[in-house]
Amino acid sequence: MGLTKSSTGSRLLVDDLTFLKENCDYVIALAGNPNVGKSTIFNHLTGMHQHTGNWPGKTVSNATGNCIYQDTDFLFVDIPGTYSIMSNSEEEEIARDYICFGNPDCTVIVVDATCLERNLNLVFQTMEITNKIVVCVNLLDEAKKKKIHIDLEKLSNELGVPVVGTTARKKKTLENLMNTINQVCTR
Repeated sequence: MGLTKSSTGSRLLVDDLTFLKENCDYVIALAGNPNVGKSTIFNHLTGMHQHTGNWPGKTVSNATGNCIYQDTDFLFVDIPGTYSIMSNSEEEEIARDYICFGNPDCTVIVVDATCLERNLNLVFQTMEITNKIVVCVNLLDEAKKKKIHIDLEKLSNELGVPVVGTTARKKKTLENLMNTINQVCTR
């Protein structure tokens, strides 16, 4: 038996987000392993004006917030951190359901530049679900301290999806991320 909306209960999740989608141009999911900087990116992009809601029957919350970029209204959904689409916890179940059934216009998968190989599992699994992906290689400042260099262009060519490098604490590095998200949504 495969994953379906009825088998996972995600129909409730999609129903609850319908009213949020009506008031924006694009919905962007922020996915990634725990502690890769998703929430920092979310807070910088949305100005920390977030609405936190609990999905029915769940005790873990997703945060949503808006960002206006080039006169376009983006709704960001910061989903709980997960290592895999194969859920082992309630948080991972919520993340899986949103990635599989939330139908975002773009899924940004935030990965840790200091341990990229561990983070690519979620990237590959998400690529099997949608082609509207941006890989955000975060923590480039930490990678530099450890003398780790990531060739973002080569990684993008190998994956076949846009790859953007960021340091989430530096808001100016998020401009390229927003530009790339905008391009993915409008293609």
